[in-house]
Formats: sequence, C-alpha cells, structure tokens
Amino acid sequence: QVQPVQSGGGLAQAGGSLRLSCAASGSIYSINTMGWYRQAPGKQRELVATVSRDGSTNIADSVKGRFTISRDNTKNTADLEMNSLKPEDTAVYYCRATMNNGLNYWGKGTLVTVSS
Repeated sequence: QVQPVQSGGGLAQAGGSLRLSCAASGSIYSINTMGWYRQAPGKQRELVATVSRDGSTNIADSVKGRFTISRDNTKNTADLEMNSLKPEDTAVYYCRATMNNGLNYWGKGTLVTVSS
C-alpha cells in the first residue's frame, strides 16, 4: 500500500506560479506512474499530468507549455510546477500513485486558487 502526501498550492494571481509536491510512502518500489489530477467546482476530476517511472510524461492540452511535472525516484516524489496560471486553473489538485498491479492511491487534495 502507498500513501501519497501532498504539499504546496494555495493562492496566486493570474500569471503567477505555484508548485505542488507529492511524496509517496509505503510500497514505493511497486509504483508505476505518479500523476496530478484536478477537480473544479461542479466539474469532473480531470488529468493534469502524469510521469512514469522511466520519466515519460503525459500533459493535458489545457496546461501544456505552462505546467511541468517531474519525478525523483530516489525520493519517491512527483512535483508539479505551475506557471502562467489562469483563473480557470482554480481547482482542488490531487496526487495519484498507480501501482504496477493497476491499483490507484490518491492524496487528500490541495486547493489551488488563481485570482484574476
């Protein structure tokens, strides 16, 4: 079992930057992919970015060129660097760890608010 623990986020102005960090504890060697998802009020949870153990990434079109995901396998962390923030980036952001057997473990969520 794995427990993703999130940190970072908060309030930023449009055009500003924030950083989210996710640290996984537990059966870390069974983690395949780590990723960030977000859920805005009244909307479904959506993928923001994922990074596999080999470093390959998948970035949502809505944040491509603005957000960067990185992973440190030695520290079992996955960070999301968010630049050029827009009000529509306002959401609760969740870290997810996907195991080699397909099981997913979610962080508790972090609110990111971008003011115009």
